[in-house]
Amino acid sequence: MSSSLPRVLFVTGAYAPEFSAGGLQCQAVARVIGNRASVQVLTTSTTPSLQHRDAVGGVPVTRIHVDLSRSALPSSAAMTAALVRLLPRVDVVHVQGFSKKNVLLTAMARVFARPVIVHLQTAKHDEPQTIEAQGRLAWWAFTSADRYFAVSRNLAQSYLDAGLPAGRIQEIPNGVDVTRFFPATNTERRELRERLGLPVDRPLILFVGVISPDKQPHVLLDAWTQFESQDRLGSTLMFVGATDPRLFELEGRLAEQLQESMAQSAGGDRVRFAGPTREIENYYRAADLVVMPSLREGLPNVVLEAMACGLPVVASRLPGSTDTVITDGLDGRLVEPGDIGGFANAIGELLRDRAHADRIGAAARRTVEQRYRIEQVAEQWLAAYDELLQSRHGGAR
Repeated sequence: MSSSLPRVLFVTGAYAPEFSAGGLQCQAVARVIGNRASVQVLTTSTTPSLQHRDAVGGVPVTRIHVDLSRSALPSSAAMTAALVRLLPRVDVVHVQGFSKKNVLLTAMARVFARPVIVHLQTAKHDEPQTIEAQGRLAWWAFTSADRYFAVSRNLAQSYLDAGLPAGRIQEIPNGVDVTRFFPATNTERRELRERLGLPVDRPLILFVGVISPDKQPHVLLDAWTQFESQDRLGSTLMFVGATDPRLFELEGRLAEQLQESMAQSAGGDRVRFAGPTREIENYYRAADLVVMPSLREGLPNVVLEAMACGLPVVASRLPGSTDTVITDGLDGRLVEPGDIGGFANAIGELLRDRAHADRIGAAARRTVEQRYRIEQVAEQWLAAYDELLQSRHGGAR
């Protein structure tokens, strides 16, 4: 093997301008590694107007358009053609998460003798037990990977509990661009609220994520209603995230049911909805507090991004996930999943005592700067590529 830069193919479920956690991480890492690796992206897309072959931030992107209401055969054929073109030009395939396309991807990578890294990101969805239940082909594709990255301790443990080779998995957390996500001054916060059409003189509580059962937005709504009935601070509750039920994470009328509940709740006129945005940092920097009441998570970018913006975060206590990031009472608050009263109390504690909230937010920013900078994550990805390729080529690069 030559000493040239590693050539990496990122495979994602969505990539800019569309959204996925893996796609956002790949985009951020691609900016950092710059001239130390050659990166291309292969992604699926549900937006027909986006170009099949494009460039985002100087990175070549190939999009496979999928129509979720029709047969998968056309997209499978397009994926095959794209892999035939791309695989001879790369050294390693780094696929974000596990989905149906992993079977075809793994088979094609074997034909072209290219190593595959599977990046475990989503609790339950990317766990071995869930994948094995999908059948023999899915299990073959999953267990055939050369390496695995796990974004959290709980995902790494689920891999080990399945009896899979310990030497193939590495825990690498998600990372944050701290130059994009950073604290706002009081003046900046007011200006952002005016620009976003949000009240400037009320506390703003933020939920960021897909409106899905696992994210438990109804828990936050109930906790907020309970908190407001007691404290009457006149706060605004803002939900930012996708509500399209065609997406695999969504469940029918969940978003509509949530909005109906809002309309019936006291103060429902102070509950706002916004769809996905490319400028999520503006919402963080406009907010006073972020709440993540999820039932399960890998390592949530929402928590890391909010903490990078110097915000106190109230999150579900998820062993091996949020409890590895947040030290309760020091740089955030942890509440048992589904504990409406616990969330209401934590929200009240932080909004009633702004000095306390500011101390927690400052500590949160320090935690991210010390442990979750995107530069640190990018270095670990690069080191893993180099180690994998050296091991496959007898130590010669």
